[in-house]
Amino acid sequence: MKRNIYILIVPIVLLFCMADISLGWSLQEGRLMTRWAYEVDPQNTLPEYPRPQMVRNDWMNLNGVWEMQFGDEGDPVPAGQTLSGDILVPFPVESAISGVMHHNDRLWYRREFQVPSEWDDQRVLLHFGAVDWESGVYVNGNSVGVHKGGYDPFSFDVTPYLNSTGPQELIVRVFDPTDDGGYARGKQTLYPGGIMYTPCTGIWQTVWLEPVPQISIEELKLVPDIDRELLKVTGFVSQTVPGLTVEATAYDNGTVAGSVSGAANDELSLTMNNPKLWSPDNPFLYDLTVVLKQGDTVIDQVDSYFGMRKISVEEVDGTNRLMLNNEYVFQMGPLDQGYWPDGIYTAPTDDALRYDLEMTKAFGFNMTRKHIKVEPARWYYWADKLGLMVWQDMPSVNSYTGNPQPIDRAQFKTELQRMVQSYHNHPSIIMWVIFNEYQGMHDTKQLCEMVKSMDPSRLVNSNSGDNSNHDHTIGDVFDIHNYPPPAVPHSDIQATACGEYGGIGMAVTGHMYDENSSWGYGSNVQSGEELAARYDSYTQMLASFNTNDGLSAAVYTQITDVEIEVNGLMTYDRAVIKADPDLIKVSNKQYTRTYEDILPTSQQTPQSWRYTTSAPANDWYTTAFDDSGWNEGPGGFGTSMTPGAVVGTEWSTSDIWLRRNFEVGTLTAEDMEKLVWRIHHDEDVEVYINGVLAFSAAGYTTTYMPLQVSETAKSALIENGINTIAVHCHQTGGGQYIDVGMALETVVIPEDNCGAWGFSPADLNKDCSVDLEDMTIFAADWMECSMPDQVGCINHVNP
Repeated sequence: MKRNIYILIVPIVLLFCMADISLGWSLQEGRLMTRWAYEVDPQNTLPEYPRPQMVRNDWMNLNGVWEMQFGDEGDPVPAGQTLSGDILVPFPVESAISGVMHHNDRLWYRREFQVPSEWDDQRVLLHFGAVDWESGVYVNGNSVGVHKGGYDPFSFDVTPYLNSTGPQELIVRVFDPTDDGGYARGKQTLYPGGIMYTPCTGIWQTVWLEPVPQISIEELKLVPDIDRELLKVTGFVSQTVPGLTVEATAYDNGTVAGSVSGAANDELSLTMNNPKLWSPDNPFLYDLTVVLKQGDTVIDQVDSYFGMRKISVEEVDGTNRLMLNNEYVFQMGPLDQGYWPDGIYTAPTDDALRYDLEMTKAFGFNMTRKHIKVEPARWYYWADKLGLMVWQDMPSVNSYTGNPQPIDRAQFKTELQRMVQSYHNHPSIIMWVIFNEYQGMHDTKQLCEMVKSMDPSRLVNSNSGDNSNHDHTIGDVFDIHNYPPPAVPHSDIQATACGEYGGIGMAVTGHMYDENSSWGYGSNVQSGEELAARYDSYTQMLASFNTNDGLSAAVYTQITDVEIEVNGLMTYDRAVIKADPDLIKVSNKQYTRTYEDILPTSQQTPQSWRYTTSAPANDWYTTAFDDSGWNEGPGGFGTSMTPGAVVGTEWSTSDIWLRRNFEVGTLTAEDMEKLVWRIHHDEDVEVYINGVLAFSAAGYTTTYMPLQVSETAKSALIENGINTIAVHCHQTGGGQYIDVGMALETVVIPEDNCGAWGFSPADLNKDCSVDLEDMTIFAADWMECSMPDQVGCINHVNP
């Protein structure tokens, strides 16, 4: 069985080769670096076309080494001056890849560019993917405009400011208040710690130039309607003049699938007969060409793509469910915060940007929650192509640390509108999340209604982590957070989701942002196998919630470690995949489990235990201890209002001690591999087998969980004899409950999935039952590695 999975790091010698390239820039060495940092080319930085849904052939990438210097309020524009330092655009000034790795709230950027002669007689647009937070743009000493907002793309028509010949000077002034302004900032803070991270200041997405005709296509709006088998297409133009028409043609692998023409700025209906539907299992994308004509003359053309899919909430068997393409699909995804140890908000390369999504798919997720950050358009492009549903959060105002400021409500509304408008066409995005855990929450009903009116084709989640008594009539989803195990809310009018849970901590020495201050939710695990087992136990809870309580979606925290949080499925540097993706994938399929009792719980039939609520002698857990003076009663033990409790004996004190004898008979080697605990504890628990500490856990569960039995516990078992189990449970507040059992677990896989997901048919019996520990993992995208203590590595495969 695989343990931690490592990826070979590019030799550090590349760093020294790169340090001499391009002006004075050099890659800095941060606390932690990814392998992609050493692939960054300052002369060809993030060269990919930045806007895949509206493509023109001619463009100029302005990424690369720029002049830079720190500034102060009131500084004059440094036109015609050489600035004091250099920075690699588009990496935040705090990042190692920027070459600066220092924070300042005011910056100046400067560079020169040449306009190709072929662009004569066209308008020249200057595009910024994103700049955090306020940016003033100057061309040849002239103010072009000011933009406020750290997450949305913007552009200026710089044609009037260009010199007729020669170099053009571009200067960008940046101001970023971070904590000290009442603006959207997500997880950024000047005081990193806990769940808040390093700030991101300045240009952090691609800067580029684009020539366009005097009258051009300015924006596309694409809305699929699978029920009517059509795509609604609107081509907005830069100027409205008589005789403008738009022609849109859809292609299925080069073959025309439909076309429509009509007036510019009007919504057109492009018929798609028997459309191929986009889904995570089949992320089919149609190509789209949109042509702008004046009379019979073509004056502009852009290429795009779209996916035919529908997302909705419908009642299924009396329960409101999240529906994809009119079918119920349980949405299972990780929290994805989009942070990088060396680039902060900016992934080092497009391969790096894509990698997290590839691994999300490799872990068997069909969804991901982009957590209070907005990504470059290429991130959503990869989600579209790879097939991941996306919950898109609006970045929060007034997060957990720092100096909360009065919220600029008008600015927040403007940025929310821009987010929806800018990323509307991506089929992967299926939900807009307005607030997270009440952070900066205001005008909730009005903002939800605004977003729904802008985009009725998607779902709106008013507040992910809505655990208090909020108005659950707002939005499409009632979404709670619960750590570490998941939980389920109940609603008669909304679909329900657990928008965050898990956070299983696993520290990996040498791959931590801070070796001394790292943490996860609940108790940490020590190995990839333990992480996979704990993850699986939570997923089985979700399966029960899905079947019995109407839960439609869950979000696991999280895909990678982030700064001092070590609760990722991968380390922050993406060098170690902590748990075998195939095991996580099997868990995410939520296959049926069957259990053959070795030590029955009281979940179905009350079991008799000896118990006491008074502190016993120190040897209370040993086999020789005399418990004849203890009380005797049926399990489980606790209070009736505790979630998932089946109370046989009331227990309401802070502590309880339990003992019981049992026999296991003869256990084969195969049986030993199938052994799991069946345990429901609220709160901290210790379990001893024949005097040996066999299991312990902090926190609580909300249902019976199957948990892997350790080798220590297995070794303590006496076959064909009497065994003693001793249990201590400690409660600090709220509900309380304890019950423990042991069983043999079998996974039942539907026959139509036999041989899938890396299972060898030889390992499966007639009904496709298989023990997880005995599965043969042979996925084609894994390869063996020669590095010591490493079992498998990712062999990168392009989509």
